[in-house]
Amino acid sequence: MTIETRKQLEENLSTIRDRIAQACQVSGRSVSEVTLIAVTKYAELDWVRELIDLGVRDLGEARPQQLVSRARELPADIGWHLIGHLQRNKADEILPFTQMIHSVDSVRLFEHLAKSAIKRQSKPKILLEVNVSREQSKDGFDPTVLLAAWPKLQTCDSLEISGLMTMAPLGDSSEIARPVFRRLRELRDRLRIESNGRWQLPELSMGMSGDFEVGIEEGATLIRIGSSLFEGLSAD
Repeated sequence: MTIETRKQLEENLSTIRDRIAQACQVSGRSVSEVTLIAVTKYAELDWVRELIDLGVRDLGEARPQQLVSRARELPADIGWHLIGHLQRNKADEILPFTQMIHSVDSVRLFEHLAKSAIKRQSKPKILLEVNVSREQSKDGFDPTVLLAAWPKLQTCDSLEISGLMTMAPLGDSSEIARPVFRRLRELRDRLRIESNGRWQLPELSMGMSGDFEVGIEEGATLIRIGSSLFEGLSAD
């Protein structure tokens, strides 16, 4: 990695951390409430190593196979987050490497992971992905379907249901995302009440490079940043 590339990456990370701090200040939240997940899907491996050296400990991958490959090459204490679509036939492969799966988008996948967790004698952390905007191009539970399935899902003992995840529609303004993020938070609050205290659902994974400040203002605890981190970088 060149000195210029390293400097650019450091500047990008510093800028994002400043923006996180400003969004937290605006919303009256502590920076400690928000975890930056560096999405490394298109990043060179050297860039990822440099991010780790700069103190980033949570990394996100959209592709299960790349997550497993990189988890084997990078330090064991990294928290890996699967943020992309997960097919059931890939689930068993990633469980040993993944700190949290953000993309549990159907009852069938939920049940498969629950059975796999019992076999592994582990309790994976998962998020239920919700297609709040109801876009046909997006994966995730329809909110109405999730509410109907919740009485069954909440009885699961082999998975740690940590919260919800969503993706907002693309648009020219980050404000397009606000009602989507707000509805996710409101859905989380309703599920929490309906579980009678069994599930606190503390995590809300919402907000990417173009809208993470709005996500923080609406209660995000996990933000998924890729393109802004690697802006201005090119392969050596």
